[in-house]
Amino acid sequence: MPEGDTVWQTARRLHDALAGKALTRSDFRVPKYATVDLSGRAVLDTISRGKHLLTRVEGGLTLHSHLLMEGAWKVYGDGERWKGGPGHQIRAVLATADRTAVGYRLQVLDLMRTGEEDRTVAHLGPDLLGPDWDGDLALANLLADPARPLGEALLDQRNLAGIGNIYKSELCFLLGVTPWLPVGALPTELAAKLPPLAKSLLEANRDRPVRRTTGLRGQDLFVYGRAPRPCLRCGTSVRVADQGDGSQERPTYWCPRCQGGPAPAPGSPQRWRERYRRTAR
Repeated sequence: MPEGDTVWQTARRLHDALAGKALTRSDFRVPKYATVDLSGRAVLDTISRGKHLLTRVEGGLTLHSHLLMEGAWKVYGDGERWKGGPGHQIRAVLATADRTAVGYRLQVLDLMRTGEEDRTVAHLGPDLLGPDWDGDLALANLLADPARPLGEALLDQRNLAGIGNIYKSELCFLLGVTPWLPVGALPTELAAKLPPLAKSLLEANRDRPVRRTTGLRGQDLFVYGRAPRPCLRCGTSVRVADQGDGSQERPTYWCPRCQGGPAPAPGSPQRWRERYRRTAR
């Protein structure tokens, strides 16, 4: 699932391409909206809210989309070939006189009254890249369930909105704790650092083409995607395991030496063993 900075960048691309222009074509390839035509309406803006995208058009309507694991919005110039995937994966097309936005593999696509947007996003916690950011509230949300593993709490968008598997793993590494540490066991001084650290990471990367958390040339991330290569700090082999209830793939990376706290038993992350081999090649 894309991280909050990726969704923010997507919103900016859609806004820059469509805002202030009248739609010359709209095509929604989902049964519920197959007959809807927004042609002639001007696009007002596109914003991100956590990992949700809201495109507002004249007449008080909002197109809500969510990228989930594989979705993407691509923007093309007039006459440019669409290259985001095969045609059967297209779920939405929004075109103006000079730009066309194509939504691929959008598993969530809803058209609603703009005044009803809160029904979709009101459950979200403070947005790390939004005007509603409140670090104290985000921390209070995280600490409300002290027995919950930190990694799971960070991914819960009701606590704070915008963190995915990459930032979950990187934040836990920077704090020096494993993602399986109960939130309530996080030392007070580290807990206080967590919200501003998360915000600073996403803000630093929202304008970058390549996400970077290390500050090291040629090494973009400390642990995510690095198993079984050596940790950039201590040289220990980085490990990976699945975290959560198993309903979704949640690959979680950590250094067993640099990060203190509980972790899965050695040999338990069988699902990722083949991915280990491919990464090592």
